[in-house]
Amino acid sequence: EVLQNHVLEAQVFHTEFGTGVAILTGAFRFSLATNIDDLKLRRLPEVPGLQQPPGCWAVLSQDRVTVVLLAVGPELFLLDNTSCSSVVRECVFPDPPSLPQEKFCEFSSTIRSPPRQMVWCTRPRSRQRAVVVAWERQLMVVGNSSECIRYPLGRGAGGVPRSQPKLLPLSQSLLQEIFRIASMAPGALLLEAQKEYEKESQKADEYLREIREQQLLPEAVGQCIEAAGYEHEPHTQKSLLRAASFGKCFLDKFSPESFVRMCQDLRVLNAIRDYQIGIPLTFTQYPQLEGLAWDPGLVLRRLYPLAIRICEFLRLPEIQGVSRILAHWACSKVQQKDKSDEEVAQAINQKLGDTPGISYSEIATRAYDCGRAELAIKLLEYEPRSGEQVPLLLKMKRSKLALGKAIESGDTDLVYTVVLHLKNELNRGTFFMTLQNQPVALSLYRQFCRHQERDTLKDLYNQDDNHQELGNFHVHSSYS
Repeated sequence: EVLQNHVLEAQVFHTEFGTGVAILTGAFRFSLATNIDDLKLRRLPEVPGLQQPPGCWAVLSQDRVTVVLLAVGPELFLLDNTSCSSVVRECVFPDPPSLPQEKFCEFSSTIRSPPRQMVWCTRPRSRQRAVVVAWERQLMVVGNSSECIRYPLGRGAGGVPRSQPKLLPLSQSLLQEIFRIASMAPGALLLEAQKEYEKESQKADEYLREIREQQLLPEAVGQCIEAAGYEHEPHTQKSLLRAASFGKCFLDKFSPESFVRMCQDLRVLNAIRDYQIGIPLTFTQYPQLEGLAWDPGLVLRRLYPLAIRICEFLRLPEIQGVSRILAHWACSKVQQKDKSDEEVAQAINQKLGDTPGISYSEIATRAYDCGRAELAIKLLEYEPRSGEQVPLLLKMKRSKLALGKAIESGDTDLVYTVVLHLKNELNRGTFFMTLQNQPVALSLYRQFCRHQERDTLKDLYNQDDNHQELGNFHVHSSYS
């Protein structure tokens, strides 16, 4: 191929194998060799639609893998040994005549996978523009700056809608049945009956009688309740729920659970859909997140008061709701660099107190990971379980403090754990001196040595000048 089509362009690159060369032939195909001293030319897959040399291209080599990155028009492709994949998607501008004549912005998403969709987002009667980028589990709005707004998506959430938001087919068909002109669906008739009742019109009785004659009143009430969940406008939600409430008054046996649950769910959904919060969650996504649909958005965006109020409104068990939120708040609090360790520790303790389900050791671990070891130690003072304190203290190389906490706990196994850790960490002399200051630990270690390390027991007696026990040791050894 090289002899027939010649070489249009070439680039020399360097890898751990040596000096390599990549070429673009007249057939617009790429080939490369990773080591020119052992020349093995490897042809890469064809780039779809490439009829002329790309605007630019480069060779990238990392972790023993060499690839070619090239730009074709508005798209970016990555060529490896087996495939050609697109890594950048085109975003069509809504108003072609107003295409920006210069670079809009540069932004790094830090996400390795290519986005599923990109769409321009404009504010009506305004020149403000942004790009909305969708991945499998995240939505990102990027303006003409280095900042962005991130929205976590639930499982099964779709991409970015190009026009009106699309709901699931079930919700579409149900809402259309109720609001279609001249609809005879049970829910539509019940909604009209309730509206006429508010007007004090006799037509309300006519609509209601028509539903009851067909024995469709339970279905009508159920349709209005379900449709309220799929509706996003609070005014329409209230109309549907009023109709359901009106209809169930004429039913002898109707369980109120579905109605009460829907009112509860809609209050939560409307609270997080508010423009000041801006989490456009659908009723379909809500149960998929096990009733905690607010959690990913509110907690990650540090809207803790609203998240706590929702937990209390839903009457979630404290350990599942409020405790989790407070723990997240505390882990965020330890990252504040503008306050002293003492202030942060006191603020966390005042807020958390003895809240069930809170682990101060986990918060202390986060503080230690952030480089605030002293703050971690202060937080561990509030941890009532010594078994949770000791592992972190050992990780922080505060072994002597860990030994003291283990002895205070009265847990023999915990003391043994720390003593054996000290034995491996310290030299022999320092280890024995440390045990001399802790009689409980020394006594337990002697018991361990009697059964496991007899020679070490002799050294301990020598260290203490305990001639009586040393003599007993030799007599016992001779007898054995």
